[in-house]
Amino acid sequence: MSAPQQQGAKQAQPRTQNQPEISVIDDANPGTGALPIANAPAMPRESAPITGAQPVVQLVASPLRRWLALALLMLPVLLVSIDNNVLTFAIPAITTSLGADGTQVLWMIDIYPLILAGFLVPMGNLGDRIGRRRVLLMGAVGFGLVSIAAAYSPTAEALILWRALQAVFGSMLMPATLSLIRNIFVDSKERTVAVAVWASMFSAGAALGPITGGWLLQHYWWGSVFLIAVPILLPLLALSHLLIPESKDPQPGPMDPLSIVLIVGTLLPITYGIKAASTGEPWLVSVTAVAVGLVLGVLFVRRQLSRETPMLDVRLFQRKAFSGPLLVNMLSLFSLVGFMYFLAQHLQLVAGMSPADAATFMLPGLVVMFASGLAVVPFARRFGRVQLMVTGVLVNMGAYGLLALMGHTGELWVVMASFVLLGLGVGFSETVSNDLALSAVPAAKAGAASAISETAYEVGSVMGTAVLGGLLNAFFAAHLRVPGSLSAEQQETASQTLAGAHDVARQVGGTEGQALLDSAAHAFDTGVGLTAGIAAVLALALAIGVGRWLRGVR
Repeated sequence: MSAPQQQGAKQAQPRTQNQPEISVIDDANPGTGALPIANAPAMPRESAPITGAQPVVQLVASPLRRWLALALLMLPVLLVSIDNNVLTFAIPAITTSLGADGTQVLWMIDIYPLILAGFLVPMGNLGDRIGRRRVLLMGAVGFGLVSIAAAYSPTAEALILWRALQAVFGSMLMPATLSLIRNIFVDSKERTVAVAVWASMFSAGAALGPITGGWLLQHYWWGSVFLIAVPILLPLLALSHLLIPESKDPQPGPMDPLSIVLIVGTLLPITYGIKAASTGEPWLVSVTAVAVGLVLGVLFVRRQLSRETPMLDVRLFQRKAFSGPLLVNMLSLFSLVGFMYFLAQHLQLVAGMSPADAATFMLPGLVVMFASGLAVVPFARRFGRVQLMVTGVLVNMGAYGLLALMGHTGELWVVMASFVLLGLGVGFSETVSNDLALSAVPAAKAGAASAISETAYEVGSVMGTAVLGGLLNAFFAAHLRVPGSLSAEQQETASQTLAGAHDVARQVGGTEGQALLDSAAHAFDTGVGLTAGIAAVLALALAIGVGRWLRGVR
């Protein structure tokens, strides 16, 4: 053993009860797992043990292996992101095949990020207890099996159920990624790049979801969009033991089932209340659901504050450099998912594109999103992260503003320009907000910070479809003019969704069918303009509020 190694071994002994065990992946023999610290190479000063209950830190000494581990960790991120958007182009086909109404369509889309958001923190806690890599692999196996079942769903209700189970297993995949990145990349510059790759890969999933889904729908049936999980997960299952170190908290504290019930019970009613309001349910239902969620949320926060080892350290939200970026993170996904909800329908059902052509049309905006997430890193160091984050939100506002002013025309260049602008803004704000949030908390809190950050992603995704999608459906129904000769059932179907109007128009045919198609296209584009105007105002308010709140933070 060399002198530095001997010194490292001496420093590791004795270890206090609450200090973490630290081990290093043997790069020469990765399959043998982690070596004890006494046999490990000398580690950087930054990776020295920290007193207090900490996650097990297994550092990968080789730079090559660190980046290979990052590449493998991006697969579950990519998959979860893809499944947030994979139904984008499949909705018309699913609506026709399974006879889904407007509410069922929204639940098919919303149930996945909704359940995912509710279970991210509990599954992150489970990973702390039994090992994050172990939970990651459990989630991968379950996710793959459920995806196969979803591909062969016979009814809309069955598909919603499988999507919910996908989310449960998906929540096992996500929490480990950022916390492992935080521990693998101890150098702050390397970690900033790694977080940029993480955020950009999430954006890449948004790109690959519609594009891959569009190509599959062009050649196969709608169920094929769920089968893409299998080839994505296979490399993770095969190589994770070689490249990804295990990590867990040696003293994670007891499981808290009541907190799990409370946090899930907080998110579900609130989101349902928003959805109910946007789909025409009585206001009493919406208000009651939101009130129940808020009450449970208060109980959850009080329980966490009263426990010595909370499932979620809610005190992190007192750090404005943490909670501010999370709000930007959430509303960036809100903007992106809401935009993609009506973009896919416009391209296919108004512009008449095939799924593959529509996916190709979206490619420039999604490439800009991915590239801007990586390109922003050096600018963030020079101009400040808060300034660039606010700039990204203002670009989002410009994208929705353009659509609000010109969207009613239905011109494709307006749609393209708006989506490219949105891609630029979301790419900037996602990368910077994630890096700022992780940097605002100590390494000891990386797991909790990661779970909260990913929860913000999923809540934003839910709200994007529920709020913007719900508003669009309401505006569409208000502006649609249906022929008087249609039956009451046909009028109801046509007024629920743009796809439903197309189905009724095919049934009716002739001049009345064409008149319904024309009215549906006009009502949809009018609804897009009004919805985009609301989104633009929200983005402006966010930019002003966050800019003032985080003044002085870099």
